[in-house]
Amino acid sequence: MNNIEFNIDDLKFNENGLIPCICQDYFTNEVLMLAYMNKESIELTLKTKHVHYFSRSRQKLWKKGETSGNIQELKGFYFDCDNDTILIKVKQTGVACHTESFSCFFNTIFEDFKASEADKDSIIEKLYAKIVDRKENPKEDSYTNYLFNKGIDKILKKVGEESAEVIIASKNNSKDELIYESSDLVYHMLVLLINQGLSLDDIKKELEKRFK
Repeated sequence: MNNIEFNIDDLKFNENGLIPCICQDYFTNEVLMLAYMNKESIELTLKTKHVHYFSRSRQKLWKKGETSGNIQELKGFYFDCDNDTILIKVKQTGVACHTESFSCFFNTIFEDFKASEADKDSIIEKLYAKIVDRKENPKEDSYTNYLFNKGIDKILKKVGEESAEVIIASKNNSKDELIYESSDLVYHMLVLLINQGLSLDDIKKELEKRFK
């Protein structure tokens, strides 16, 4: 979507000066929460690139994560065809929900099989986001943090070891073993990408070039 000239007065706020805002995870596209914004929170969000909302219960502005540390870094800002709903994409630190769930939308009433299968397609994006979160919010006894702490040589050693395991599993003609070792390799490759400051989009863009 191309950037357009934005005038905040073009948005349609309700009688209380508020507009609903849907928050979506930048890496996985998972819907995290629904909150409200007013003009001031929108301006602060766009200026600081950290999401601010307006609390209807407290009747005040609040920066997401100002007390919990679960901040949201703005990655995309959009509004719909009627100018009365905002969609933002964020890099979520920690969890989005006050219940400690990653998303506020965890109560499942109905889930179509195809939707469930589509969700599996984003598992690598979810794993990537989890590894990023672990890097930015280290936890004691975390294997992922152990790798980051040891640095590039240790990470490369593990990538090499897992590559060899994939080869051995293939030579053994063991599908279960190959699935297991391939999963290990994918995980360690994601750790390597993140350590080197690369994203999944960087890989996707390179792959897209190869279709031309």
